[in-house]
Amino acid sequence: MESICILGSINMDLVLRVNRMVQPGETILSKDYKKIFGGKGANQAVAARRLGANVNFIGQVGRDENGYEILEALKKDNIDVNYIRHSDNSPTGMAIITVDDEGRNSIVVVPGANMDISKQWIREREDIISESRMLISQFETPLEATIEAFRVAKEKGVITVLNPAPAKEIPDGLLKLTDIIIPNETEAFELTNTKVDDEKSIKEAASKFMEKGVKFVIITLGERGAALVSKDKFNIIPAYKVKAIDTTAAGDSFIGALASKLQNEENIDFEQIEKAIKFANKVSSIVVQRQGAQPSLPYLEEVEAIYGEE
Repeated sequence: MESICILGSINMDLVLRVNRMVQPGETILSKDYKKIFGGKGANQAVAARRLGANVNFIGQVGRDENGYEILEALKKDNIDVNYIRHSDNSPTGMAIITVDDEGRNSIVVVPGANMDISKQWIREREDIISESRMLISQFETPLEATIEAFRVAKEKGVITVLNPAPAKEIPDGLLKLTDIIIPNETEAFELTNTKVDDEKSIKEAASKFMEKGVKFVIITLGERGAALVSKDKFNIIPAYKVKAIDTTAAGDSFIGALASKLQNEENIDFEQIEKAIKFANKVSSIVVQRQGAQPSLPYLEEVEAIYGEE
């Protein structure tokens, strides 16, 4: 089986349940508090692995209780952690997540050890990138490390997937190395200054990425589904209608599910990505009906039990 390599963040999530979001200068009481394994990179890795993908992970944690706990959890999910190291300088990353009664969330991330990943560390891991079918990264680790990893990947013919979250200015050099970019509608607006609310605006936003060298643009649209755009094709794949109670990790589960469907495809084209998005929409519809990041991520058997085998 081909493998997926994920360069990304590893966090301990502190999840607070509230009736409504707090306003500036206001104090409210939380209804519940939990410590849950998270981080965009780790979430995407666990999502892909539970859906049948073979996953290797490049990342960093601190030499603290949170870091050791998370590594043990990743091992239990059968994710290769041999390329995760312990930082001597920073604690394990952390995210403070507030979830209200409508299932909406707000997230503040403390990067910690995630930001200690260096270009040199990537160079020492070139073998695992080169042997992979696909490389996925986000923006919760240093930008220079992602650029270096994508450079190695393109030299070896590895498919590159960029999840530009949290949104920040993307160097043209990184977009040139990116095969598939997957922002949500908010990130697409921040990165292109185009509000994606109809076919015309979605195509306009996507064209700004493709002009820089990206081959496929997937913009996730929440309850509307996901838009897929290439140079000459466009489609919106609708979401499954469910009652959301917590949207944490919905986007990460989508990316992990997409990758799990594409990892063994010889030549990835528009139709194959379209099919993978349909599956990813199924997975994210399950995730938003559950609480927490990694605890909400389903196994392939659960997806098939709910939606049937494809």
